[in-house]
Amino acid sequence: MTRFIFITGGVVSSLGKGLASAALGACLQARGFKVRLRKLDPYLNVDPGTMSPTQHGEVFVTDDGAETDLDLGHYERFTGVHATRSDNVTTGRIYSDVIAKERRGDYLGKTVQVIPHVTDAIKEFATKDLDGEDFILCEIGGTVGDIESLPFLEAIRQLRNEMGAEQSMIIHLTLLPYIPSAGELKTKPTQHSVKELLSVGIQADLLMCRSDRPIPEAERNKIALFCNVRREAVIPALDVDTIYQVPVSYHAQGLDVQVCKYFDLESTQEPDLSRWHNIVNRVRNPEGEVTIAVVGKYTSLIDSYKSLAEALVHGGIANSVRVKLTWLDSEIFEREDAVHYLDGVNGILVPGGFGERGSEGKIKAARFARERKVPFFGICFGMQMAVIEYARHVGGLPGAGSSEFGKPDVPLVGVMTEWVKGNQRVSRSADDDMGGTMRLGAYECHLKALSKVRDIYGSDVIHERHRHRYEVNVAYKDQLEEAGLAFSGLSPDGVLPEIVEIPDHPWFIGVQFHPELKSKPFNPHPLFTSFIQAAIAQSRLV
Repeated sequence: MTRFIFITGGVVSSLGKGLASAALGACLQARGFKVRLRKLDPYLNVDPGTMSPTQHGEVFVTDDGAETDLDLGHYERFTGVHATRSDNVTTGRIYSDVIAKERRGDYLGKTVQVIPHVTDAIKEFATKDLDGEDFILCEIGGTVGDIESLPFLEAIRQLRNEMGAEQSMIIHLTLLPYIPSAGELKTKPTQHSVKELLSVGIQADLLMCRSDRPIPEAERNKIALFCNVRREAVIPALDVDTIYQVPVSYHAQGLDVQVCKYFDLESTQEPDLSRWHNIVNRVRNPEGEVTIAVVGKYTSLIDSYKSLAEALVHGGIANSVRVKLTWLDSEIFEREDAVHYLDGVNGILVPGGFGERGSEGKIKAARFARERKVPFFGICFGMQMAVIEYARHVGGLPGAGSSEFGKPDVPLVGVMTEWVKGNQRVSRSADDDMGGTMRLGAYECHLKALSKVRDIYGSDVIHERHRHRYEVNVAYKDQLEEAGLAFSGLSPDGVLPEIVEIPDHPWFIGVQFHPELKSKPFNPHPLFTSFIQAAIAQSRLV
């Protein structure tokens, strides 16, 4: 029997429902259960693909090409279970499907309403595409009390009634703020949040209470009394120094024990959390430190690069070093001679992005890394800017640019109009809508023999996740290779450049895909592991 756990949040946003869900999944997985995690997002966008990274954060891409919420990245990093497009849905997608059915006449002339048609669509999504999982953890986005969340809360209320308590559980994450002038934690926001949830017909079975300090027994008893839950079901969710401590911390507070007890499952055997203890030990006790400069466009909200930041940490874990990140807005390199910001760093990473803003700054950062022999990692847009830089200053193409910004003299980077996915040829037009017109998901890449990336991966063929509309024009490949830039990874048909590198540079690699999306703390991505190794070597030269 598949059991469903619905995770809601109250009081304020950004409490960490995604991390809590992922950590609970890791704890249950450590007990031998098969888990899967899903996210129900209440915003009206069909997906986050066209949302501003500085407002919404990173867009996480799955193997099957879905653009999803960044919480799915947490799910994958903590459990190793690959997410799919069946694991994230939005209000926009639900309504689009319902309206499409209405236009086709699927409702046979009935009046289409939120209840039952929208709620039925939500329930169908939450319970479909199962594969023998013991637990489905369903996170509800937003905060209880938001008008946007009401259809989702009504849907899980109905599911709770249909499944019964033996197959479903409600976990509510709240905040216990500390008031310095009073010198105590306040439980009233949690009480009101549980009451708000109860007002839509949902009684929480377990409470996770975020706090920056231990919660006294008196407060836990008070919460249990006023929120109508068992005292053992009031779980402190305390702040920790690294997110990879969260599964260990939650287990210590009894979270997974209480979940097993609720479902009447045997829980006498301790879960195997050894790999999390090992990861935390490596984070807390590094053998050294390296500094990586991330020259990006969306540094005002670091969540824009969530998977990237974590992948760099994973590279540090693999090498037993602490990775210190210096976030630099690429526009500063356009306003001033800002290369001094890069003096002393052990590596430079230029991540993905869209649009012309900050592009020349990324080009300057790539040039600095190339000329100063500093390890350089260009990802997606970062790779494209590195190729443009090389073409302008080494390859004899001073007019090189991207058609994303207009009509350059040398269209070195241009919009993709056709590519192969599996056995099908996919076509796009530059005039298509922005949403869903990119090359998305996992694609095969063939690596060049004797190249650095071939040594790093230890394989001739790799599969990596993509999210881009523009591609380096393969027509300039021969000229650039004659100038010293190696195209070391290509699509199977040889048409799409996937990886470039400079052979006589200590470590200079650009990739069209997003390797950060597949990195995990217990299985760091080989490119990030190698990049940090190069940064360590560079630090010894300084």
